[in-house]
Amino acid sequence: MALKDLISINDLTPKEVRQIFVLTADLKTNPRNYSQSLAGCSVALIFEKPSLRTRVTFDLGATQMGASCVYLDHQNVRLGERESVKDMALNLERWVDIIVARTYSHETVIELAAHSSVPVINGLSEFSHPCQGLTDYFTLTEKVGDDLSGFHIAYVGDGNNTAHSLIFGAAKLGAHISIGCPKGYEPDADVLKVARKEAKKTGAKIQVFHDPFEAVDGAQAVYTDVWASMGFEAETERRREIFSPFRVTRKLMKAAAKDAFFMHCLPAHRGDEVDADVIDSKCSIVYDEAENRLHTQKGIMLTLAQANR
Repeated sequence: MALKDLISINDLTPKEVRQIFVLTADLKTNPRNYSQSLAGCSVALIFEKPSLRTRVTFDLGATQMGASCVYLDHQNVRLGERESVKDMALNLERWVDIIVARTYSHETVIELAAHSSVPVINGLSEFSHPCQGLTDYFTLTEKVGDDLSGFHIAYVGDGNNTAHSLIFGAAKLGAHISIGCPKGYEPDADVLKVARKEAKKTGAKIQVFHDPFEAVDGAQAVYTDVWASMGFEAETERRREIFSPFRVTRKLMKAAAKDAFFMHCLPAHRGDEVDADVIDSKCSIVYDEAENRLHTQKGIMLTLAQANR
């Protein structure tokens, strides 16, 4: 069955993940070869949440492949309020070729995909951030080679949407991911269950620790994210107290492998989840990740467009 949507990295087979990476690498190296790949196509960008990287890179990426974009923000669309998500999908499918949705509720993205005949891409929901996760692993392939089997990435912080996508990505690629988080802030239990089932096929290893130093021990990359994701801002002060032992510091990085990479999906809060002397150091590849959002999302859009023609 052809791939229609990208709601979660778990939607992809290991082969499809690698195919997206191969396409992404070529898009990055030879962008002019793809300048008309989406000619005549239209992309709807539905954004309930503020965005820098996701909006700019999807808009530019589509444009660079010959497509046009229409941007719909929450004030004008109000998904599920002004009209139903189903009706929104049934309208948009008559006008556009791809829908990118950045929403608060993961169910909104699922519902859009269920009622739309055109591909729907999850640009971020409270449960999953597949474009970021794919970008992160693609960035690592640029640093260490195409085969990430056995590569050890440690994620420190809230077991949130980004953590879920990294877990699914590790399971697909045969990587080793260790999550370090406070008790009560673990990744979703079903995510862990599904990913561990996949890991048995690919040789991946998925572990959860409540001690950041245990999680980071020997890791080749250390990843963190904000402690209070969008929608949880009211918990910022309480989370700052709970998560402070999980701040990525030089001391924590020393527990990782020599020359380990530091990764972050951005935006970052220096002094909270990461110290400035880590994120601004030579080990940091955060801006490589940010740049690669453009190329990876071009790969995702083109893959889905070709699969649904």
